[in-house]
This record gives sequence, structure tokens and C-alpha cells, in this order.
Amino acid sequence: MPQTARPVSKKEIRQENERLILEAAEKTFAEAGFGGATMQLIADVAGLPKANLHYYFPTKEALYRQVVQNIFQDWLKAADVFDAAPGPVEGIGAYIDAKLEISRRHPAGSKVWASEVMHRAPVIQDYLETTLVEWTEGRMAVIRRWIDEGQMDEVDPRHLLYMLWATTQHYADFGHQIETLNGGAPLSADQWEEVKASVKTIILKGIGAL
Repeated sequence: MPQTARPVSKKEIRQENERLILEAAEKTFAEAGFGGATMQLIADVAGLPKANLHYYFPTKEALYRQVVQNIFQDWLKAADVFDAAPGPVEGIGAYIDAKLEISRRHPAGSKVWASEVMHRAPVIQDYLETTLVEWTEGRMAVIRRWIDEGQMDEVDPRHLLYMLWATTQHYADFGHQIETLNGGAPLSADQWEEVKASVKTIILKGIGAL
């Protein structure tokens, strides 16, 4: 007897709809910006009725904030290695790997964040002043401890973090430029591994950790 398909639960339908909406919103906000994106356009990209978007996210700002929060949560998870790492080689090295992998797999999200900040964060300034400030101060303290332990050179932890962000997110924010310089093709899996190795070597040698 052939097995009948298991009925899809309401929870699974809701999760799938939310996934489709958030993926479509991330792509649309990256391409059109907050001002240029509309709920109808996002619904069209998601392949769902506009009413579905308003059911899950009552306003465009609520949807935008969720997209930005998801992006930042991914970056927070990427930095989990900082707190437990014995030193900068392990901690910063793993952070670079994780951030570059996010740029590889979720380039639209990075572009949304960059566009928002370049426009002086009109929607998420409160998020920057709280969550981002707290996260940055915590990571700076870890870097300062590594410096005090003699595991790396005396550098300004804040500027080191800025450099890490700029370098890793460049591969998402300027993906078209990189593809153009790569003969018009996206970086291959092997090339991404070369990027990770090169960035880690340059940064870790530059701060005296290697």
C-alpha cells in the first residue's frame, strides 16, 4: 500500500509563509531600499497574496525591522566564538570564517544593513544605540584581555572590529564588483576558501597573533 502524505500542520504552513516573506523582503529591501520597497512588491516576490504579509507583519516597518534583526542575530551568533576562544587565532579566525560565510550565503541581508546605516539608520537607530553598543563593548573587552595577556599586539579593539566588519561584509556589499573582477563569475567554493585563508592570514599577522 502506498503511504499517504502526512497532512501539513498550521504551524508548518505559518513557518513556511514567514520564511518566504522574510526571504522576499530581504531581497526586495536590498534592491529597492526601505523607501522603494512596497508590501505589494514583496508579496509578488514571495508569491503570496498581499493580505498574507499584513497578517504576519502589519506594517512595512515591522517587516523591515524583523529583516534587520535577523541579519544582526546571524552576526551575533558568528561572534559566539569570541567568549569561549582561548586566544585571537581561534576567536578572530573563527569569526572571520563565520562572517564570510554569511556574506556568501546571505549577501542581500548585508546590503540591507549597509544601506540603512549609510542613510543614518532612520528605522533602526534605537537598535544601534542599544544592542549594537552592548555587543561591541563586550567584544572589545575580550580583545583587550588578549592584548593584556600578550597574545596580540597593542591595537585599538574598536578599530580592529571595524576592520573585520568592513573586510568580511565587502564580499557581500560589493559582490558585483568582485564578480566583475573574477571574470564575470561568482566566486567558487574553492575561491571562498582562499578568501577565508587570505583574510585570516592578513589580519592575524597584522595584529601580531601569528
